[in-house]
Amino acid sequence: MLKIYNTLTRDKQNFVPLVPGKVKIYVCGMTVYDFCHLGHARVLVVFDMVTRWLKACGFEVIYVRNVTDIDDKIIKRALANKETIESLTNRFIHAMEEDAAALSVDRPTYEPRATQYVENMIVMIDTLVKKSLAYKAENGDVYYAVHSFPDYGKLSGKSLVDLRAGERIEIDANKKDPLDFVLWKSAKPGEPYWNSPWGKGRPGWHIECSAMSEQFLGEHFDIHGGGQDLQFPHHENEIAQSEGAHDHPFVNYWMHNGFVRVDSEKMSKSLGNFFTVREILKSYQPEVVRFFILRAHYRSPLNYSDQHLKDAKLALDRLYIALKDIEVANNNDIDWTNEHASRFMTAMNDDFNTPEAIAVLFELAGRVNKTQSVESASLLKSLGRILGLLQQTPQFYLQNSSVETSEEEISPDKIEQLIQERLEARKTGRYSEADTIRQNLFNSGIILEDGPQGTTWRRN
Repeated sequence: MLKIYNTLTRDKQNFVPLVPGKVKIYVCGMTVYDFCHLGHARVLVVFDMVTRWLKACGFEVIYVRNVTDIDDKIIKRALANKETIESLTNRFIHAMEEDAAALSVDRPTYEPRATQYVENMIVMIDTLVKKSLAYKAENGDVYYAVHSFPDYGKLSGKSLVDLRAGERIEIDANKKDPLDFVLWKSAKPGEPYWNSPWGKGRPGWHIECSAMSEQFLGEHFDIHGGGQDLQFPHHENEIAQSEGAHDHPFVNYWMHNGFVRVDSEKMSKSLGNFFTVREILKSYQPEVVRFFILRAHYRSPLNYSDQHLKDAKLALDRLYIALKDIEVANNNDIDWTNEHASRFMTAMNDDFNTPEAIAVLFELAGRVNKTQSVESASLLKSLGRILGLLQQTPQFYLQNSSVETSEEEISPDKIEQLIQERLEARKTGRYSEADTIRQNLFNSGIILEDGPQGTTWRRN
């Protein structure tokens, strides 16, 4: 049985969906005012892996990942760029979709934009105001009254007393309590706005996910995911809003992936130590980046460095090299009674333990290298598919493992020409010349491999 570490209960629990055979999952998506960085990529890849495994287990999955397309940062960036908010957000939504596709991230079932569901947010805020869980302040903003929700802090483990004593809370004279958070922001001159019972304005960030998850998944659903940084206050506030409005549980299982770190510090735009997906993909194949992310358990910190990415590339190379001399048909059927498949399943059912699952792939690759077994190679490729890996042809992957083409890099056509020249030299007994061609190619990062079917090559 699948076990999931539930942030809410702080332990692994057997996963039992609300509706047998069906899983409803919501993940907080991107705020689209800039290109995605590696931290965003981790969220995309991790929950793509989660949904892939749920589907492999036979569940029907409804997956919602929202887009925040109205926000203070978006407004500020659009003004700085002297462009419309719609132009800015459309551009970065398109860029996000390109990055996700490059990383083999499947599209979610639904990908709602916040601006399309403001009316839903107004309805929920109105419900909270009528239940005395929220109030309109003198400045026209509407705030959630945190003290009125007794369970506030249950996700993060923070009590109201501790929060007031130790948390750095933004001081706002309009709030009744420093911990209260905004649900509706009154419009400032020049800002976009919607009409509401409290005047012209726009929704706060936290209310977006409560309203959109309800629209697509209902008031109570199975899994809510996101980065560890969203656990508090964003997800805590979502619980207060949704459970306050509906008087029953909001989500059964809360999942949070760990931070990406650079030199032991969290990768973030505020620290200026972030790397965009596009920057990284200039030097590494997208599959290498996906593999790098999945080599770490999703709840563990992911330590970024060029060396770690190079190590990931060399490891992924080993898997593809095992497959390169064997014709394997695409086959989605897996015999789960097979020893390796069974151990892969056990690893994935243990809170999506991808490091252990990938270890099984390497054991299979070792068997393929030793036996040249088509059955083992087929299983390796099929299990890799579940993780979104090993779906390129080995020849294409191994011959294109260098992403940036420098002036010194030798082209595929030139390589093939030199292979033919070497072949002719060997045929006519000019072995020293043939060896020189092979060595020169090796010095240029090209490895030649002679076999029964002729000479193949790969980049080193």
